[in-house]
Amino acid sequence: MNDFLKTLETQRWDDHRYYHHSRINQSLHLLSAVSFLVAYVMLWFDPVISALIAWLVSMTSRQAGHFFFEPKGYDHVNQATHEYKEEIKVGYNLRRKVVLMSLWALAPALVWIDPTVLGLFDAHHDNLGYIRKVGTLWLGLGVGGLLFRTIHLFFLQDVKTGLVWATKILTDPFHDIKLYHKAPLFLLKGQLIDPGVGHR
Repeated sequence: MNDFLKTLETQRWDDHRYYHHSRINQSLHLLSAVSFLVAYVMLWFDPVISALIAWLVSMTSRQAGHFFFEPKGYDHVNQATHEYKEEIKVGYNLRRKVVLMSLWALAPALVWIDPTVLGLFDAHHDNLGYIRKVGTLWLGLGVGGLLFRTIHLFFLQDVKTGLVWATKILTDPFHDIKLYHKAPLFLLKGQLIDPGVGHR
């Protein structure tokens, strides 16, 4: 158990120091984390609404931070190139995220083109039915994306690495609130890059 927790701490630290230099990115992660917690609560009452919150608010804000605001030049703090960080990324690097977000964006089009989605659903008769079908597909995509990369890591590295990564992803909202709750205040003061990102 100690080894599991130590690996989890290492994965969290690497994720923070390599991929969260921008205060805008950190602030968007805070928004993402809070909305993910709302989605976690809604999962018990309405999983489709939970998926809609998770994808429309949590994931879009989180990935926008990475794609548009995180520096992609040479990382002097960690003495690493962007290419190196992308190569060693345990979870979804930017290339994998493009695939994942593309599938997310295609889901509404698929339901529009084929309301039964290859026979998985009955045809919907109103906008609410359409939205709930999209949400159901997004719920499947979220669960599938988590399981796919977890099992993929079993073969690429080992079972422990995969299970640790899955644990990290599921608990990231709690950890992100702890790490980034002050990011908006620093941003309001005009600090665009976290000067302490490379220090524990």
